[in-house]
Amino acid sequence: MTDEQRLIEKLQRIEALFAGAATPGEREAAAQARERIRARLQEQQQTDPPVEYSFTLRDEWSRRLLAALMRRYGIQPYRYRRQRYTTVMARVPRRFVDETLWPEFRELNQTLAAFLAQVTERVISEGIAADSSEVEVRPAPSALPSPTENVAGSNLVQA
Repeated sequence: MTDEQRLIEKLQRIEALFAGAATPGEREAAAQARERIRARLQEQQQTDPPVEYSFTLRDEWSRRLLAALMRRYGIQPYRYRRQRYTTVMARVPRRFVDETLWPEFRELNQTLAAFLAQVTERVISEGIAADSSEVEVRPAPSALPSPTENVAGSNLVQA
């Protein structure tokens, strides 16, 4: 079994837990879990009217995960013109966000981020340099030199 297959299975188990799965067999049935969550969302929409949420995420991976999770449950993610690319808007019942969507997203995002960090570390150490440790932290000099050139968003300074 590959790392990616293990990740997918772990993500499916997380979803099953948030759907309220009671038996090990149910935890493996991701389709049943998704349907239980959709039914819960429909029930909550009857008693708790949807409100517009604005989710501001740190990176593209988190944004893509949240949008996919919303679509899985029949929620249409969107953003307004001129909003940041990492902003996701949705009309969702508050209770569903608090009890299901956001906790599940956080758990899935943490799992995905850990996996991406491991893959990144492995690729860098095998493909670029074996030492991919953090940079050394030094005390700040009394006066920082001014930037001399800006390349791809990085300030280069002469030492």
